[in-house]
Amino acid sequence: MNHHYEGDDLIVRKIRVGNMENNTYVVECPATHDALLVDGCYEADRILAGTEGAKVVGIVQTHAHYDHVDALPELKNKLGVPVYAHPGEDYPVPIDVELSDGDTISFGRDNDVVVLHTPGHTPGGVCLLIGKHLVSGDTLFPGGPGNTRGDDKLFDQIIESIESKLFTLPDDTRVYPGHGDDTTIGTERPHLDEWKDRRW
Repeated sequence: MNHHYEGDDLIVRKIRVGNMENNTYVVECPATHDALLVDGCYEADRILAGTEGAKVVGIVQTHAHYDHVDALPELKNKLGVPVYAHPGEDYPVPIDVELSDGDTISFGRDNDVVVLHTPGHTPGGVCLLIGKHLVSGDTLFPGGPGNTRGDDKLFDQIIESIESKLFTLPDDTRVYPGHGDDTTIGTERPHLDEWKDRRW
């Protein structure tokens, strides 16, 4: 399989599904091939095919918008693994492990996911930090924050989440968003004031 990223620290598989260019990620330990599946977006069979060779031990949700959970019930049923999510949102399946800011999910050999609660796009939105790899859900994209639907309060909230939780990370932190292409923290950080001025 052609991996999106492959290093001694981590393997990342990126599976693009649906007509909204949703990204489902498989983050995998190179030593044991234990893996976490991030966001059960669409096309469960295609996602399952993309996990071939990995041992999925859990599904982690960045948030509960329909385009990120459409395949979640089928994936949970077929994989038989726990679902990890922040309790601030309603999911189509029970949450097995409730996530809070600063929690750690361990998998494989010495692989830890640090949970960053980043509300704004949704109340229970989280980003997932694995070393210098950040799965940002719909919180941070190339060119700006996730959609806050013109709500000034939510916009201020997501900017606070980005500024205090994400832009404190090293410049070379790779960012894997919930839609579209990758970026890095160093690429996006210089544009923060522009985003604040334009209000989206």
